[in-house]
Amino acid sequence: MIDAYLPEIFLCLMGLSILIYAVLDGYDLGVGMTMPMANEAHRDKMIASIGPFWDANETWLVLAIGILLIAFPFAQSIIFTALYFPTFLMLVGLILRGVSFDFRAKAKDHHKYRWDLLFKAGSWLTALTQGYMLGRYVMGFEAGFGPQFFALLSALCVSAAYSYIGSAWLVMKATGALQKQAAKIGRRAGWMATLGMLSISIANPLISDVVFERWFSLPALFLLATIPFMCIVLIISVDRYLAHVPTYKDIGCWFPFVAVTLVFMLNFLALAYSFYPQIIPGVMSAQEAASATASLKVIFYGVAVVLPFILLYTALAYRIFWGKTKDLTYS
Repeated sequence: MIDAYLPEIFLCLMGLSILIYAVLDGYDLGVGMTMPMANEAHRDKMIASIGPFWDANETWLVLAIGILLIAFPFAQSIIFTALYFPTFLMLVGLILRGVSFDFRAKAKDHHKYRWDLLFKAGSWLTALTQGYMLGRYVMGFEAGFGPQFFALLSALCVSAAYSYIGSAWLVMKATGALQKQAAKIGRRAGWMATLGMLSISIANPLISDVVFERWFSLPALFLLATIPFMCIVLIISVDRYLAHVPTYKDIGCWFPFVAVTLVFMLNFLALAYSFYPQIIPGVMSAQEAASATASLKVIFYGVAVVLPFILLYTALAYRIFWGKTKDLTYS
């Protein structure tokens, strides 16, 4: 019985991997994007805050792409053909981050600044290209000025969202002047991300009749109205908290990160509702793009074995390195 629903199951697993990646790698991209080039001590502390996690966070991107390549071969050929160049740029950004992160620890003092600058540039390049690819994907890879403008808007929105969650992470992990600076940046990034989310939320139903019908038909309209309402409440609450950082004894320093994570989840839920069960909006469903059922069953068993280990490792890493970030040292 489950065989008939394997394409939808893999679509959900791929979506879950992308969501976890957006949250986990999103915050460490955001930390890299907001590194102050004029303050080496702050840069060291920011790097230390993501040091134990950033490499493992990218595992979720590998898992998502792996599912796409193996479970949905007909979709991946369309997606990567349309996104060949931005995918190349994203990989350049990820490589820059990886190389810079390692070499800054080994470089002489007068070279360290350059590696930090490359780490920041790689973070921005990765965030912008991911946002652009999301915009192109949502538009079904249509050509023309309108879809391209939407993709550029998405690039800015995703970059602001990464800066937002990265700043929230630093508020949770840092103290003193760095924490206050992160709160200041987080408020500005939150306003920009909110403006971008609002613009995309308005544009999507206007562009797609299917999305308009799903969101504005009754009684779905009343049920779905809770999603933007909860997002607004969370964003305002985070803004009010960040305006008063540092709090007495750092009470609630975890709240901005948890709240922004919930905003990410709500936006992802809205996007999934808009397009499910299509793997390429307006072009192809999961059933149409999927591999043969026998292949999907083999892949399913593999994912069932691998996924718990990834979750366990991720949980263990965050458990071990929980708490405030200590000074960065290299031995």
